[in-house]
Amino acid sequence: MSSEPGRIFREAWIAGVKRHYPGEPKPSYVAPWEETPDWERHSAAAVYEQVRAFVELSNGHTAKLTREQKGRFVATCWTAQIYKHIPEPKPAYVADWSELPEWQRETDADIFERIEQSSQ
Repeated sequence: MSSEPGRIFREAWIAGVKRHYPGEPKPSYVAPWEETPDWERHSAAAVYEQVRAFVELSNGHTAKLTREQKGRFVATCWTAQIYKHIPEPKPAYVADWSELPEWQRETDADIFERIEQSSQ
């Protein structure tokens, strides 16, 4: 699997964190691709591909989804990757959408929209 899709996902994540995170984000939140752990790189690429396929299979009609629906999709796909790579994740790592902080929900929606734009 090419690292490029994962890199696009990561860049969208960093941009979203910088835009939406209240205050100074943890360094790991904005670490560049080269400093991102392998499992996160693989997960970023996998979620990118899931969103890209979803956009493609809908013939671009994902544009009609709300930001919440887009963000929920990214969050759900990411949670599945957490379970794949971390045997006993912390509850915060696999929190449901309603339990995620606002900055993270907004960032997830931004990620979807970035992938959506790159898929057209």
